[in-house]
Amino acid sequence: MKKIILIEDETSVVSFIKKGLQENGYEISVAFDGRTGVQLVQANDFDLVILDIMLPEMNGLDVCKEIRKTNQSVPILFLTALGTSENIVLGLESGGDDYLVKPFKFIELVARVKSLLRRSNNNGPQEIAEPEPDNEHVFQFLDLMVNDYTKKVTRAGEEISLTSTEYKLLLYFLNNPEKVISRAEILDAVWGVNYELGTNVVDVYVNYLRKKLDSQDDNKLIHTVIGMGYVLKKT
Repeated sequence: MKKIILIEDETSVVSFIKKGLQENGYEISVAFDGRTGVQLVQANDFDLVILDIMLPEMNGLDVCKEIRKTNQSVPILFLTALGTSENIVLGLESGGDDYLVKPFKFIELVARVKSLLRRSNNNGPQEIAEPEPDNEHVFQFLDLMVNDYTKKVTRAGEEISLTSTEYKLLLYFLNNPEKVISRAEILDAVWGVNYELGTNVVDVYVNYLRKKLDSQDDNKLIHTVIGMGYVLKKT
């Protein structure tokens, strides 16, 4: 049974989400303020965090940042009544993997939860004691190397830390080198659910990847093709 923590101060929202997710087979813990939420996440092994932005004691953005200091892998889904692009971007920049704007339909929440848990399972540590194959799980593009067995990412020999969503996005580019990929294709492949077409989540995460991959190198890897999408290619 997957363990989810809901960090939310509105009792009606908590009751609605907790009851629905329990009926879908999930084990739910609840924190009604941000500071308690951080403590529970740090003390327990949760499979997913559902996090409101407006919280007492500590707001959701700061909660997310605190969680990411010690846990880069647990998926974090933001709930927010603040549906502006600015607040969504702030949530993603603080370390969130996805967002859902209130009010929402429960079926949409379940879809996001399943998608995040599925991605986390695919990108999680492999509990295999066998020796690592030499090349089957290794992707290389110029001086960028990704080992999909150990989930280790390096560029020019320097290790790069990625969130689960950033990792999946990079792996998608590596599986499609030199191909111009549209935003719709990326949304479908990486997020796996139908987002509103006007969302800028793809642009936000491509920028995250660029900052991490290109921070110590002038040779840019991911390029914008105006009006069409993005491409992983040589400069």
